[in-house]
Amino acid sequence: MVSSGVVDRVRSEKGNLKYEYFFPMDDSETVLLIDRWESQEALDEHHKSPMMKEIADLRGKYHLHMRVEQFVERK
Repeated sequence: MVSSGVVDRVRSEKGNLKYEYFFPMDDSETVLLIDRWESQEALDEHHKSPMMKEIADLRGKYHLHMRVEQFVERK
């Protein structure tokens, strides 16, 4: 994701506030991605972008599995 330039392109998308990877100290097989968007509409646009196919292709190439958890800030 980093060497392909995808990370930088996601970070430069309109509405992206955060796109960071974290690695647990006790689990070398897991990567945690935290991304934050200014609105649901911005996230929806990201999900519709051609970049999502590129991300899916990278997941397939490296046999990565994904679990999604969404946290919504309540005001």
